[in-house]
Amino acid sequence: AGKFYQHAPTETSQATLASVSPVFAVMKFDKEGNTTYFEKKKTELYQELGLQARDLRFQHVMSIVTRNNRIIMRMEFLKAVITPEFLLILDYRNLSLEHWLLNELASQLAGEGQLVTYSLPFEFRAIEAILQYWISKLQERLNTLQPQILETLEALVDPKLLSVDRSQLRILLQNGKSLSELETDVKVFKETILEILDEEEVIEELCLSKWTDPQVFEESTSGIDHAEEMELLLENYYRQAEDLLNEARELRVLIDDSESIIFINLDSHRNVMMRLNLQLTMGTFSVSLFGLIGVAFGMNLESSLEEDPRIFWLVTGIMFLGSGLIWRRLLSFLGRHLEPPLPPHVPAVLKKSQPTAGRVEIKTSLKGETFGLSRSTLTNQ
Repeated sequence: AGKFYQHAPTETSQATLASVSPVFAVMKFDKEGNTTYFEKKKTELYQELGLQARDLRFQHVMSIVTRNNRIIMRMEFLKAVITPEFLLILDYRNLSLEHWLLNELASQLAGEGQLVTYSLPFEFRAIEAILQYWISKLQERLNTLQPQILETLEALVDPKLLSVDRSQLRILLQNGKSLSELETDVKVFKETILEILDEEEVIEELCLSKWTDPQVFEESTSGIDHAEEMELLLENYYRQAEDLLNEARELRVLIDDSESIIFINLDSHRNVMMRLNLQLTMGTFSVSLFGLIGVAFGMNLESSLEEDPRIFWLVTGIMFLGSGLIWRRLLSFLGRHLEPPLPPHVPAVLKKSQPTAGRVEIKTSLKGETFGLSRSTLTNQ
């Protein structure tokens, strides 16, 4: 009885854990492209595949690993298990993913698509189809961002604009954030493939049929090197990711350069406004300086000048003329100190004499080498 009570809680806990294990919605593809749908618990699925529970622990990461002659591919929301006979897509309930699975993947695996690995075993087709889908999704994201960014930059980088549209800046900020996320995803994709390319043993393990099908093993040992084909396949998509990343970097550089141009335009307009303000200040100072004459005459001081009717126009003319001369003088002083100095003038005789002297020196050195003279003798000459 004591033994029975000791084992009963353990069996109950195991039954409870098995009942609450997650259920995967699975789509299965065979070599002919036939598709079946079913739902299965995680415990039953990894036992049938000969895997461990941790092998089906899918996070939103990117990795390609092999376990017990099975290839487990994690492409963020795309989760796949590849065997020599079939391909399993787990948790496929995604609108864009379902469209690809139903309309493209089945035909590609059956040999009706544009894959280049139809003559190779099934796992090559499955890996290429998944990599092609993922690189096409990254390319679509870049193709969507590129025209939006270029249109926004064209609207912002306009020298006629005295101010920057904040709505366009907000759009540029959002697109820049999306571009940074795209660059991160492409880098992770590249690093995932590069980790496999650096390990020859992993490349060998990816060739599943080589170790299960005797005919494929004979082909690999006699003529077709499947490990080399797998390496070329992965390297092809690594280069595509590299090209995609270069395009994203060029777009990032264009954004940075455009931001510099925007700041330069704004600084230029700001300098124009500051210079105009300084000119107006100088004009106000000039008028105020000669306005002291009017202040002096407005003090009701008695003199013989106020009796002459022409004095008013004479004094007014002197005030405006003097103010204009002083303002013009201040503007010329301002222009001399703000304009950059001109480069020093090089005489034409000096420009013509320099190449001639160089040719004479070369001829002298060549003549010295011809007659076997030493370097010291040429220097003395």
